[in-house]
Amino acid sequence: MRGIAVLTDIEGTTTDIAFVHTVLFPYSREHLPNFLRQRAGDPEVSDALAEVRALENNLNLPVEEIIPILLRWIGEDRKAKPLKTLQGLIWRQGYEEGALKSHVYADALEALQRWHKSGIPLYVYSSGSIAAQKLLFAHTDIGDLTRLFSGYFDTGTGPKLEATSYAKIATTLTRPPASLLFLSDHPGETSAAASAGLRAVRVDRARAPDLPPSFDEPIPLVSGFHQIDPETDSGVAAVPISRRALS
Repeated sequence: MRGIAVLTDIEGTTTDIAFVHTVLFPYSREHLPNFLRQRAGDPEVSDALAEVRALENNLNLPVEEIIPILLRWIGEDRKAKPLKTLQGLIWRQGYEEGALKSHVYADALEALQRWHKSGIPLYVYSSGSIAAQKLLFAHTDIGDLTRLFSGYFDTGTGPKLEATSYAKIATTLTRPPASLLFLSDHPGETSAAASAGLRAVRVDRARAPDLPPSFDEPIPLVSGFHQIDPETDSGVAAVPISRRALS
């Protein structure tokens, strides 16, 4: 087993947050009503609807009344498991029909491919369901990237803002926490990971690309994957790869 591994967030980290909020969420919102009416009897859909009914404390809630509840949850970006399951199923249909192609930043793609080639195991931890994560990386605008990843984690492991979730991931992977480098755009997530003993780097793509990493915060702050090196103690590259080489 390689001594280090990378655990990465998706939204705002490997993938433009706008893709999730202006493409995926609206797609699921638009297609959810007819999807549920047509496929409510499918086992996966039926199980998710049963979970919604349990959460709403109404086991007899009809599909037509579940639809506005789920639409409201989408608007609230609710991290409810049945919603994530149903969104994943809707997106799967969209990807399979060719209506959806997902986005991955060029610098993230280059780094992930390079780390994978060097033998560094790569894992994903996102609030989206594992099925949705696999769909996103399987249908990118530059092809299927699922071969790069050794495993996936979602909020079934635990909330992303709690240190215990990251400790659980380290235990699941049978790795010392410090051997894992967690990458995310969310300061609460990187802080939680660091509290569990993981190394963490926060990716802030709003920073000027040529600014050096900031160490003013407890967690190193970079502008992209070109400034990340999993081999270093800080997780930050001593000599960043030029963004111009990635364009």
